Amino acid sequence: MTPPMRGFGGMGGIVMAALALPGVWSEPAHAENAPEAGIVGFKYLYYKEDKRPGIDYARLGHPITVNSPSIYLLAPLSSSWAVEGSAVVDSLSGATPRYHSSGGASKMKDERKAVDMKVRHYGSRSTVSLGFSHSKENDYVSNAVSGDLSLSSEDNNTTWNLGLGYASDKIDATEGGFNGDVFGKKKKTAEFMIGVTQAVSARDLAQFNFAISSGKGYFSDPYKALDVRPSKRTQIAGLVRWNHYLEADGSALRGSYRLYHDNFRINAHTLQGEWVKRASATVTVTPLLRYYSQSSASFYFDPVYANPPPDPTPIGYDPNDPTQLISEDQRLSAFGAVTLGLKLEYRPVPEWTLDAKVEKYQQRSNWRVGGVGSPGLEPFGAISVQLGLSHKF
Repeated sequence: MTPPMRGFGGMGGIVMAALALPGVWSEPAHAENAPEAGIVGFKYLYYKEDKRPGIDYARLGHPITVNSPSIYLLAPLSSSWAVEGSAVVDSLSGATPRYHSSGGASKMKDERKAVDMKVRHYGSRSTVSLGFSHSKENDYVSNAVSGDLSLSSEDNNTTWNLGLGYASDKIDATEGGFNGDVFGKKKKTAEFMIGVTQAVSARDLAQFNFAISSGKGYFSDPYKALDVRPSKRTQIAGLVRWNHYLEADGSALRGSYRLYHDNFRINAHTLQGEWVKRASATVTVTPLLRYYSQSSASFYFDPVYANPPPDPTPIGYDPNDPTQLISEDQRLSAFGAVTLGLKLEYRPVPEWTLDAKVEKYQQRSNWRVGGVGSPGLEPFGAISVQLGLSHKF
């Protein structure tokens, strides 16, 4: 769990899917069979940041809060074809700092509507899919297409995965942009992913994914003070997963490690562990622990100002040089973070599933691995709660 990026950060759809933290692996490594039943599901996500010191919440209202209901549908079309799609509405509001962790805060409100659809064909040892997604905010529109291919070995113990994607985004921050109106800015991103899933033994499943994303266009955040980022961004990430089934009690251990690097010179590590434990015939409990650490972007400035606040101009910045790269966005600083989570799943009958998940996120500069992190930043925290209901038909 990380603070909302509002379209200005992160890797795109294929890369995110490939490098997502571990899900439930209940099937062998071979290519999937066409689904025999459809699934309809509903989820509701609530996210709220902790109060930050130095922000006048009496004037600006509550901390950043997100309400996000979504629906999902998977429908088989034949013995070899299926279609799936989802729709989500994110409502975001609250007080957020203009720079660093508490400086020059302002009130924001936005809504994002997004839909995606994918058509998949299932072969004897392969699957092929094509997808499209669209999302729209008040100041941000994104359209993306994707395709992926999976091939399994004759013994069904190894599956190779290949993915391609392309996204085209448009930014129109014409209301309240700190750096003036940003109208008609564009960003285009191409993505590539390759991975392999291997059944190591009857109780062990391993996976490795490698992904690269190359984009050009507008990567700055118009709502942050003095935020000028490079016009190109290349992101590289590798992910290793290992799932181990404990035969003694029927539980499973799931672990993953992700290594990330980009041309902003951000290096990041993500280590996660989960324990999937069946508490009864109908209830499954999954505790989670995640550690994240990153170095700062090369153009990030620490909160040492040439003049007293509220002037955010840092020492060494030349205001007469419009090409100088700079950011005082805390998300680009050096820090470490810990997430504790717990998921409960209740399945009274095979056709119905209820689930609830809560995660608590805490971020500190001095929690960064291999260094003290960026100085002068206040601690940051957030909580998220997700409720879900799904039905097979």
